Amino acid sequence: MYTELTCDCKEEYKEIIMAELAEIGFDSFMEDELESFFYAYIETANYEKKAVEELSLRYAKAGFVYTAKEIAKENWNSEWEKNYDPIAVEDQVFIRAHFHEAQPNFTHEIVITPKMSFGTGHHATTWQMVKLQLDIDHKGKSVLDVGCGTGILSIMAAKLGATKVRGFDIEEWAIENSIENGSNNGFPNIQFEIGTMESLKIDGIYDIILANINKHVLTAEIPSYVNHLKAGGFLLLSGIYEHDIADIEAICHSVGLTKEKQIVKTNWAALVFRK
Repeated sequence: MYTELTCDCKEEYKEIIMAELAEIGFDSFMEDELESFFYAYIETANYEKKAVEELSLRYAKAGFVYTAKEIAKENWNSEWEKNYDPIAVEDQVFIRAHFHEAQPNFTHEIVITPKMSFGTGHHATTWQMVKLQLDIDHKGKSVLDVGCGTGILSIMAAKLGATKVRGFDIEEWAIENSIENGSNNGFPNIQFEIGTMESLKIDGIYDIILANINKHVLTAEIPSYVNHLKAGGFLLLSGIYEHDIADIEAICHSVGLTKEKQIVKTNWAALVFRK
């Protein structure tokens, strides 16, 4: 079972509240194009009512109100597929579901079967990471995708010429979906695994490491990423607010990384560091 929150708030706080909900375990979001509200989803076993109540009090001035109900996983998958929107990264990359029409004017196209993945609230971070990838030479490089979700960033890396791509996530459904998406896009050899940096005992050194997660995980794991990054290699980070940039920069600088670039989109930030 899943718990669905129907949430309403002032428009300028929508992305922020989605991010706050993600921090307490919500892993999927949908916006209603005709209404002001949005939906947030979490496995019922992981739902903490008190945490959501505290969040509603903290953002009372933002007009944040919600209702909660339980729904079956099958119903949620159906709703997600009906409401999933494609992502266009300028005129370079078009990321669409299999039920969307192709757009041949884009340089690259990624077709995914969306299942239980971050929704509109995290399109900004996906967009940012892909945009940053486009500026980095991937040809012949090795890439590690931390928290791969639906595998979009791994697939993008392979499309850009990476010869070794490995992605992992803590969710079993995410890995199943990533494997399916990788194969459907012509990259069945991308290595997708369930687990964490620690549980998988990640070894080897990579030219590029991608981590689109959240501040809590990034803060804890950045030193580990650096240990597996080649000298001169790139670390791309997202899943953080704009106001978190300074904290992330401080950690990265403390482990010998130099910031190359940052971009911001609808309160979300993405950063590129080099070792």
